[in-house]
Amino acid sequence: MIYIEKELENLKKEVLEMWDLVNSQLNRAGESLISLDKDLAKEVVYREKRVNAFELKIDSDCEDIIGLYNPVALDLRFTLAMMKINNNLERIADFCEGIARFVIDYPEINIEAELFEKTGIKEMLQIIKDMMNKAELALIEEKSSLAVDLFEMDNRVDELNRNAVPIIAEYLQQFPERAVECLNLISIIRRMERIGDHCNNMAEEIVFYLDAKVLKHADKLLK
Repeated sequence: MIYIEKELENLKKEVLEMWDLVNSQLNRAGESLISLDKDLAKEVVYREKRVNAFELKIDSDCEDIIGLYNPVALDLRFTLAMMKINNNLERIADFCEGIARFVIDYPEINIEAELFEKTGIKEMLQIIKDMMNKAELALIEEKSSLAVDLFEMDNRVDELNRNAVPIIAEYLQQFPERAVECLNLISIIRRMERIGDHCNNMAEEIVFYLDAKVLKHADKLLK
């Protein structure tokens, strides 16, 4: 094995470790949101520093590979894809921290479980978890067909995001004293929608690496 191949292998291992860390953050943030578990939310906030440090390490390794080995073709696409995936993972972790901070600051009174169901928060949370897992599997198995599946999943997340606002607005008309909580809830739903967008971005990078297709700003259904 030539040296650059070893470096690329180590880079992939690091990105997958970062992925697992962010996946853990998402699972913990989601669980803390549904159960309003402040202690679990505090764990997410505490672990955010580790995510940030990992992102800087991977970025530095990508820059070293490009600077020292001048990769071309597949190796260059892989390195660029890993750098962008790393950045998207860090942004996902940021949104997880935001969800956790909402739980920590949440009033002791709870929004009715019925509103969680009506707004589709639980469904949205499950979809973005599935998107994270499927995208990681696509990278591990190097199957662009798995990555492409995320585009339709993201469409459903977008739909849930759009539908949630009028549902919360109607609830707010009935319970105006819950205005702050409802506004925060809209913010949380928006964060989950953005996590879906970043999963979508990572799927695009996997397709770019494997198939040399640039899907950004393109109609993915035509690719």
